[in-house]
Amino acid sequence: MPAMLWGPPGVGKSQIIAQVAARHGVPLIDIRLSQMDPTDLRGIPFRNGELVEWSVPAMLPSARRHGERGILFLDEITSAPPTVSAAAYQLILDRRLGEYVIPDGWAIFAAGNRQGDRGVTYAMPAPLANRFTHYEVEANLEDWISWAHGAGIDERVIAFLRFRPDLIFDFNPAHNPVAFPSPRSWEYAHRALRKFGEAPALLQDALQACVGPMAGTELKAFLDNMSGLPDIDEILRGASAQVPAGIDLQYGVAAALVRRAVLAKDRPEAAATFGNILRYAKQFPQREMGVMLVTDMHRAIGKPLFSVPEFAEWAATITDLMLYDLKWSPMGQPA
Repeated sequence: MPAMLWGPPGVGKSQIIAQVAARHGVPLIDIRLSQMDPTDLRGIPFRNGELVEWSVPAMLPSARRHGERGILFLDEITSAPPTVSAAAYQLILDRRLGEYVIPDGWAIFAAGNRQGDRGVTYAMPAPLANRFTHYEVEANLEDWISWAHGAGIDERVIAFLRFRPDLIFDFNPAHNPVAFPSPRSWEYAHRALRKFGEAPALLQDALQACVGPMAGTELKAFLDNMSGLPDIDEILRGASAQVPAGIDLQYGVAAALVRRAVLAKDRPEAAATFGNILRYAKQFPQREMGVMLVTDMHRAIGKPLFSVPEFAEWAATITDLMLYDLKWSPMGQPA
């Protein structure tokens, strides 16, 4: 069944489909319908003897050229002019256009913004809408952090969003913002931090350009305060280290330790690294903070964490807390 993903700009609709294709090891054909004319999908007519036939666009899936299985992604479908979306009707419902037939092993996905998102959108006609199953996509901090650790996003950006979870997505279409916090723009902030991290005179402007004036200023202030972090290498070596008093610094040290756990996952010292992090997790005055640290580690490195002897010791200290069902407030307290 064709699936339609609805959501505001920057929430990650296109990346979701790209990651699904990568996870299954299949090709992805990404067609931006907003940039198409009707003939781009239907093809161009040509004369064949006494008849007129239609050429098949090379971008459409072909079992011979692309493989037996894959994903056809019709992105920005709500931004496509009605004449283009009408040309997609038969392709979506009947899996064919004229003589062309989509291979059986190919799935069809589409994505678009909602009408209230101040994007260039057209109302989806009822006949087209009835050809899809519909899903609403929302920004979720836990999912984004799980992805961010695997994608190598700077741990300081992750720590900041742990500290200010409400800023993972902050889009008000009524204000018509140019730059605003979103899963996509936080990745841009990571890139800006990599590029301008050694140029403090430029960094704040670069961050504001990515996530907006307010969030960019807050992130810069948070980064400036990170100089108070304990020595992460000392913690990984098992040396005694104090837990910082500030909640923001506690989020910072937790994110830094998870990143080091990810880097150590396939190395000989992995078990020792995990064990030392687990011992440090027991020192947090608020046990929920330690639970958050270990939960993020588990999401990032998986089952190897359970085989470390220190895991059982740590788990014994939080038996009255639910490991995976905690809800977090900005101050690290369960809501």
